[in-house]
Amino acid sequence: MEQINQDYDSPWKDILETYFREFLAFFFPRIEKDMNWEKGYEFLDKEFQSIAKEAKIGRRYLDKLVQVWHKDEIETWLLIHIEVQGASEPDFSERMYVYNYRAYDRYRRPVASLAVLSDESFTWRPDRFGYEIWGCEASLRFPVVKILDYNNKEEKLLQDKNPFAMVVLSQLKAMETRSDPEARTRWKFNLVKRLYRKGYSKKDVVQLFSFIDWVMSLPQEFSKRFWDNLISFEEEHKMPYVTSVEKIGIEKGIEQGMLLEARDMLIEVLTERFGGISGELSEQIKRIDSRERLKDLLRQALRVKSFDEFGKKVISN
Repeated sequence: MEQINQDYDSPWKDILETYFREFLAFFFPRIEKDMNWEKGYEFLDKEFQSIAKEAKIGRRYLDKLVQVWHKDEIETWLLIHIEVQGASEPDFSERMYVYNYRAYDRYRRPVASLAVLSDESFTWRPDRFGYEIWGCEASLRFPVVKILDYNNKEEKLLQDKNPFAMVVLSQLKAMETRSDPEARTRWKFNLVKRLYRKGYSKKDVVQLFSFIDWVMSLPQEFSKRFWDNLISFEEEHKMPYVTSVEKIGIEKGIEQGMLLEARDMLIEVLTERFGGISGELSEQIKRIDSRERLKDLLRQALRVKSFDEFGKKVISN
């Protein structure tokens, strides 16, 4: 099956920043319990960039440097490394070592390096780097978890209310269904339905849906089927969380006078739902200068059951 989107950095970055405490509670519960959460935490993106630009080892991964506080009032930095490219790397452990000592050398803070691996190898599990020469020894050992370790815990993940249970399950199913778009469509819809049934807030549903939608990308014809099912599900349960957010995004652009962007976004919604649109329809949309007209077209695009219905009921009016 064609992988429409292979850049996993962005969805992992968003989900990690949104649910940082939940991330630690799920993967590293001991660390989460040792934190003084009342003092808060801060993502140190600028500080990390000053470290990363000096350490040119291997390809890029998703790395986050976070300032946290230990219960003993000790300021500590967490260097979180997520390998999301799906392949083992011979220089991985060395890179962890270099980033750790560079962070300490530059900022003189205790640094804990953590690794989450989403590759598909059961045997690759790097957790240390070091060397020794003439009685001088330098080394680093770091905690590591693998997404594959949850492979036989599907039911437990489905029952767990921690958002990262759904993150892990969707990542596992993305790997499992890479060559089976039929199964991926089915699993994607089932996972999204679970978001509603777990009682998450609308904000959480939308955030987690964005992750699932990204890592479980579908070919156009299967994407259309998925969106049709999702729209019907939201209408049936009167919970238009995902579809309403797409509509709000476009309407916001319209209200700001961004007609060009609104037209493009409407075309994108139609393409996502119906697998593409004709050049003639695209030109018709691009000629529309009415904000209210674009709003109406958007509503219809989200409600109609087929492309032909959209053309007959909307464009002809």
